[in-house]
Amino acid sequence: MSGPGIEFLVKDESANKVETQKIAIQGIPGSNHHMVAEAFYGKEVALHPCLSFHELVDSLLEGEAGQGIMAIENSIAGSIIPNYALIHDNSLHIIGEYYLNVHHHLMALPGQQLEAIREVHSHPMALLQCREYLKKQKGLKMVEDVDTAETARRIQQQNLQGIAAIAPVRAAELYGLEILSSEIQTIKNNATRFVILKRENKVLPQEEIDKASIRFLTDHKRGSLATVLNVMSDCNLNLTKIQSLPVIETPWKYAFFVDITFEEYAHFAKAKSLLEIMSEDFQVLGEYKNARK
Repeated sequence: MSGPGIEFLVKDESANKVETQKIAIQGIPGSNHHMVAEAFYGKEVALHPCLSFHELVDSLLEGEAGQGIMAIENSIAGSIIPNYALIHDNSLHIIGEYYLNVHHHLMALPGQQLEAIREVHSHPMALLQCREYLKKQKGLKMVEDVDTAETARRIQQQNLQGIAAIAPVRAAELYGLEILSSEIQTIKNNATRFVILKRENKVLPQEEIDKASIRFLTDHKRGSLATVLNVMSDCNLNLTKIQSLPVIETPWKYAFFVDITFEEYAHFAKAKSLLEIMSEDFQVLGEYKNARK
């Protein structure tokens, strides 16, 4: 464990070279993506901030960053579905994963009292996750913004009085804000899963690989998906996540994104050989180490 609320995953060999490459994150310094980057690569990590996930992907494809960190699902809000398509459509590889316990704090310029705050700005998801607290603060206007940390930075840069941000504590540290209320999220056990992306798949010894992300299609025959899932079970694979997305080019046809864990790589290798035959357009999106063990 490294840092507050972060589950740390042992980094791969390429992580030792972070001084020569930038790591793309969605958001700016002080964001949750930044916290994950610091936990994995260290405090001196060279960041390439991006204000959207599309921009993050472009930075990898254009070589502006060597690796990227992308949120993929939240324990409350569920999957960030468009990000699955971004990974597949751009032939990116998942080389690792991280789980971050999300903590929301209300912050403003130093010296202000909570009673003086008229507006609260933050990302729509942060506002939603703190709704019960905000409802109790009479007269507060909620304003949606593109990023939690960006809001905190703008309050500092523009010396905005009467406006507060909901952001991680790291943002308060970086932008000189004062925390008015801590841990204001409605559900305290709130975690986000992040995946680490790269243009090429990393070379990790098979004995260290115990999780994989795959994508496949099935036909419209009854029981097709059940048959595929049975193959996974017969090969001693544990399905930890399944997400369906429509195939844009073929109406009413769906692609399945699946995460699986296993004790031995040989079990996964056997399943791969079978699934390549039994399903359509079978692809391995990543083979990596399970961060939840």
